[in-house]
Amino acid sequence: MQSEFALSAHWTGGFDEPALQRWAEDLRRQLRAPQVSLGLVFLTPRFFPVAQQVLELLRVHAQIPLLAGCSSHGLIAGREEFEENAGLVLGLYHLPGAKLHALHFRQEQVEAANGPGDWHLATGLTANQTNGWLVFADPFHLDCEAWLRDWNEAYPERPTLGGLAGGDSREHAAQVYLNGEVFDEGGVAVAVGGAVGVSGVISQGCTPIGETWTITKAERNLIHQIGNRPAYQVMVETYNNLSPADQQKTRGNLFVGLVINEYLEDFHRGDFLVRNLIGADPASGCVAVGALPRQGQTVQFQRRDADAASEDLTALLDQARRDLAGTPIYGACLCSCNGRGHRLFGRPHHDANLVQQRLGPLGLTGFFCNGEIGPVGERNFLHGYTASLALFVGHQERPDAPGN
Repeated sequence: MQSEFALSAHWTGGFDEPALQRWAEDLRRQLRAPQVSLGLVFLTPRFFPVAQQVLELLRVHAQIPLLAGCSSHGLIAGREEFEENAGLVLGLYHLPGAKLHALHFRQEQVEAANGPGDWHLATGLTANQTNGWLVFADPFHLDCEAWLRDWNEAYPERPTLGGLAGGDSREHAAQVYLNGEVFDEGGVAVAVGGAVGVSGVISQGCTPIGETWTITKAERNLIHQIGNRPAYQVMVETYNNLSPADQQKTRGNLFVGLVINEYLEDFHRGDFLVRNLIGADPASGCVAVGALPRQGQTVQFQRRDADAASEDLTALLDQARRDLAGTPIYGACLCSCNGRGHRLFGRPHHDANLVQQRLGPLGLTGFFCNGEIGPVGERNFLHGYTASLALFVGHQERPDAPGN
């Protein structure tokens, strides 16, 4: 069964202009919609020399008004994940009533930005003029953490989803794409507005263990006390209270979850920002984490492994299905960490299959990332070992949206 709003396909061959032309035309005919609103394309590095020709072929022959994407070694289409010799994938989306706007931005803009107004000027959009963003960025020449801090201020409470491109790590080379242009640095951002919004499922691959606690003393990236006790002591006690089987699973897989929105009555999956546990010192009693925790913040230890990652994604997809009941889902983009796939699960197609089982059939396109972008609470973060799923959904258009 195929979605009437979106579809995707995988090209395994090389650069063959007549064959690619026929392939793009055939894909357009298969989309049972009056027009294409958006195309997403992801290419493996072997297409770097001919990327611009590929983009033009796809744009013209699949009749794509707005085409965006990036390079990666691993690609996703439909319910399949292609982690070796992947070729390219193309997704076509019909988004009824959507207002789309896209731009390429550079590191120089990140460094020069002085407040939200600079980004509003660069994009041509204020926060009230978009429902969310899809972003693909170069991991080698763009300070994504700095960009995202400013972006959150410019577009508060607007979900931003996507991922960092893959390429040649030895040469620090990756590509991002916008329409017919190929960029070897910066990022491409697509604003989704009008009658279509972006809903995110951010699965950080962890399951919570033990109780939730309050941080009572923190300094920089060090947690000194949890619940007025040495943080190291609480961590050890949490581990010791696990069953022997869970202790075995947790060894080497222990992480820290930090609640972003403390105003919630209860804390569940998706409320925690998961970060690395960098170190622990029994003498001082402190633990070091890959974040800047604050006093008063809620914390819970987390376990990451294949079972936890599968459990987490399943639970979050089921929650999304309940939350979106009655809301049309027009298609999706899946940005999955390079560390997932067969490396984590021991088998291919895990994340893509699970998305289709819980939410499908969906037109789904995506790639394996060097870092994933997505919201926790109302702020957007850069993640690792995460599946970031952007769902294009029906949205009640605001009267102050552009064009009204």
